[in-house]
Amino acid sequence: MKLPKNKLFLSTVLFFGIVLLSNAQKNYTLDAKTSYSVSGTSTMHDWEMKSDSKTGTANFTIADSKLVSINSIDISLPAESIKSEKTSMDKVAYKTLKTDKFKNIKYVLKSAEKINETTWELTGTYTIAGVSKVIKTQVKTTVTKDVVSLQGSNKITFTEFGMKSPTALLGTIKTGENLTIKFNLNFNL
Repeated sequence: MKLPKNKLFLSTVLFFGIVLLSNAQKNYTLDAKTSYSVSGTSTMHDWEMKSDSKTGTANFTIADSKLVSINSIDISLPAESIKSEKTSMDKVAYKTLKTDKFKNIKYVLKSAEKINETTWELTGTYTIAGVSKVIKTQVKTTVTKDVVSLQGSNKITFTEFGMKSPTALLGTIKTGENLTIKFNLNFNL
């Protein structure tokens, strides 16, 4: 049976439209299970500060419950949402982060490369204390019904972002130069 050209064209367009809809890009927002932390060392003890801030969006393409592409990620974290167990440490951290001038820590994705089914390498711009740096990050991904999770970490230094390692008690306590940023991002529809 021969289909007229118009019906063949319409059938082809309909087929590809259905395929594209099943692999559509979708916008996601961070959910309540998202967490961030920064940790380091000092001459007195190791330390960690955490934030439960949840401001961010992403655009992913999912097909057959698998992450096909990471199209965009844009996160803004209020710098003063990062807290330790000590208010005095928080004040020193905010001074180091220059929160009087730079209210947010930001991350914007530039590109994403798939390494395997659950691992991606993200290249993005971190802006901390008013200084922007492009950094590569390897993340582990999981996809459930309507949630995409990305877990990873970055090692940075105070100097990279134009900050000085904090000191306390007239310089008798010194913070190490190296920092580790850890994140567990949960994006949902």
